[in-house]
Amino acid sequence: MEKITLTPNSEKYLVLEAEVITPDAFAGKSLEEIRALLVWEGNTSWPLGKFFDVQGSTAANAADQAIVINGSVPRVKYVGSRMTAGAVLCKGDVDMYCGAWMKGGSIIVKGNTDAFAGIQMEGGQLIIEGNAGNYLGASYRGDWRGMKGGVITVSGNAGCDLGEYMMGGTITVKGNVDINAGIHAGRAIGAKDVGGKIVIYGDSPGRVGAQMIRGNIYMLGRIETMMPGFALKETKDVEVDGRTAAFKVYQGDRAEAGKGTLYVKA
Repeated sequence: MEKITLTPNSEKYLVLEAEVITPDAFAGKSLEEIRALLVWEGNTSWPLGKFFDVQGSTAANAADQAIVINGSVPRVKYVGSRMTAGAVLCKGDVDMYCGAWMKGGSIIVKGNTDAFAGIQMEGGQLIIEGNAGNYLGASYRGDWRGMKGGVITVSGNAGCDLGEYMMGGTITVKGNVDINAGIHAGRAIGAKDVGGKIVIYGDSPGRVGAQMIRGNIYMLGRIETMMPGFALKETKDVEVDGRTAAFKVYQGDRAEAGKGTLYVKA
């Protein structure tokens, strides 16, 4: 793989919208052309090279292009959004919409991501080694179609409304989550695996699976308050990530005539 390294310089800014930081946008361009790609600060556009030192080499196509952000960029939005192939590595934090509408390739974030990471994702892999903000793998504001495919893995904690309107794919959170994990999951018809799969190793304060129609949620931690619309069907041994344990198996949300399955470790 050919690699382009973006190193943040000392140039000051409020918030940047940088949808151009993708292998798709970089592939086939010269370093000067990459430096000239436009990013937005409010309603003003600037060349990418105003804020980043750009070094490395480009590939002919996105699949062979890697991008390394050599530092933390907690106020840079849309990193890796809409990418279809290639690889992005951020050696720190990123702002909102990281990996949003992603269709392929891989993104690794060594720090934290803000809200709306991986929204409406269709393919590829998003790995967050820190914490994720609200609406991870969810729908865009006002839309009813969430994550359709791909894999999201969070080593830390995640915020509220994880997997909202989820249609397919897999989200795994090794830490705790806030309320509404899997809310409205499986509501949209035509999903790849109809509702997707959510695995949560930590705890949640409640409303897990609220108004879900289809899909599977695995809770290895504790739910402080169970949704009343879930009915206990049985207790059985279930394998999750290569390990087998006893789970209480619930179906719901009955308030929506839902057929989703919630597995809570016994």
